[in-house]
Amino acid sequence: MDLQTRYMGLELKHPLIASASPLSESLDGIRRLEDGGAAAVVLFSLFEEQIHQEQSMLVDALDQGADSFAESLSFFPSLDLGDFATTPHDYLNLVRRAAESTEIPIIASLNCITSEGWSDYAQQIEQAGAQGIELNIFAIETDFSMTGQQAEQRYVESLKLVKQAVSIPIAMKLSPFFSAFGHMAQQLDEAGADALVLFNRFYRPDLNIDTLQVLPTLTLSHTSEMRLPLQWIALLHGKIRASLGATRGVETSAEVIKYLLAGADAVMTTSALLRQGPAYLAELLTGLESWMEAHGFESIRALRGLLSHAQVPDPRLLERANYIKTLESYR
Repeated sequence: MDLQTRYMGLELKHPLIASASPLSESLDGIRRLEDGGAAAVVLFSLFEEQIHQEQSMLVDALDQGADSFAESLSFFPSLDLGDFATTPHDYLNLVRRAAESTEIPIIASLNCITSEGWSDYAQQIEQAGAQGIELNIFAIETDFSMTGQQAEQRYVESLKLVKQAVSIPIAMKLSPFFSAFGHMAQQLDEAGADALVLFNRFYRPDLNIDTLQVLPTLTLSHTSEMRLPLQWIALLHGKIRASLGATRGVETSAEVIKYLLAGADAVMTTSALLRQGPAYLAELLTGLESWMEAHGFESIRALRGLLSHAQVPDPRLLERANYIKTLESYR
């Protein structure tokens, strides 16, 4: 049975990828994911704020010693990055060590806000040994004068800047909050995206009515969250050049199979591994193999996209007709 797939230009032994999570914050965690069966690992995200904060603190530290003797300039004070768990320097070291210590592709993750300032750091990530970069762009637009077109252009510009700076493949991890998502996907495809990852999962704040505070909240994903990315992967399959990465709601091998039938080239999971541990990847893979054998599929290629918009017998069921039938079905 041939489980191989090609994702963002990388040849993978099977389609299961460990997406960005606390499990990939250490070399030991990355090794556990590899031992568990991950075909590739996306490292936890490095945030743009971390890079800017480190750069700002380094400049301040150097300015403080500008009038000192030359010998003192060799002293660089340690930087306290406050809320962040790691520094950009540590991140590069982890990329390097992971690339040297594992036999699977290591994909770095950059969490962006603006389109500037990423080229140099992307180059350093490439030099450290990452085989791909996932750009995760998200910001709450509090500037109400910014148009939707301007906000969308940020994604295209960020992609173009990084593509010009590196030769390794780039994936765009996207939100579904575009007025015309299909057009946005086409723009990124034309701009050179090697993969689109659908969809990012955002964590919204909650309000504590006793302490009158805004609270960060985190809940692990559930299978019900897969419907939106499943639909858009089915709509996009065969219509863009970029690979399609599925993420959200993968709890069992059934979700893996559904994403592949819709047209995904790779399927990612985090919540299931946080609940069950990295070894759960082997169970997901076994379930996929058993289903393929039972249904007579000898390769991932043979089943990929069979229920996509381009191949399903009634494509209306992936469009408005599904909405109408769903409402009519409730009694």
